[in-house]
Amino acid sequence: MLDRAVAIFDAVERGARTFTALVAATGFSRTTTHRMVKALEAHGLLELDGAEGYRLGPRFLRLAAAAADRERSLRDVAHPILERLAASSGESAQLYVRSGDQRLCVDSVESSSELRTIVEVGALLPLVAGSAGKVFLAHLPEPARDRLLEGYRPLTPEGPTRDRLLRDLTAVRRRGWAASAGEREPGVASVSAPVIAGDGGPIGSVSVSGPRVRLGRERVRRLAPLVKAAAREIEDSIGAGGSARA
Repeated sequence: MLDRAVAIFDAVERGARTFTALVAATGFSRTTTHRMVKALEAHGLLELDGAEGYRLGPRFLRLAAAAADRERSLRDVAHPILERLAASSGESAQLYVRSGDQRLCVDSVESSSELRTIVEVGALLPLVAGSAGKVFLAHLPEPARDRLLEGYRPLTPEGPTRDRLLRDLTAVRRRGWAASAGEREPGVASVSAPVIAGDGGPIGSVSVSGPRVRLGRERVRRLAPLVKAAAREIEDSIGAGGSARA
């Protein structure tokens, strides 16, 4: 049911679609499409706009706006902290939030070094590779984690096996930070720590990333406390402000 709803949202994401166009875009039968459309309409997630057809409904837009506000508030709080982290570490710093089965970069401060990693704001990256992804993955309930790891294959030759990844996730939960080297992209290494919400789950992941030639094992261990401290500073700032924690 959820997969079908998402397929309909994808179909109308860029503008209204007639019922016939929805059937063609989703590949569902007319009966299934009609049943889904009416259910989404009833919940305000879809609306009929006359001859233009169906488009995203007011409730969907309110939910999207609320999520954007939370991300913007979190980013505003985190940005000066990321700037200090980039300066103290000498590496690029990023802030990620979870977006479905991926992670979304909502802020990025580049290193001043000529040789540096660049992650664009708005980049969608996997949860199953890279230290920031492992931060989210380590805190997921076991059924959700198992679903994401179903059919898991490393993205690079240096990526961990499934058993190794599971051991890594246990270590992440225990020590409060994650590291990766060449798991998502060859030659890139990173260190990440969770920004924890009031209920104990991460609302974000703070990272530093750089060329693997600079981020060897010993330097990663030295950077981990800096990254954890930055994550705690964001938590404390959010706690003082309140709004971004909602």
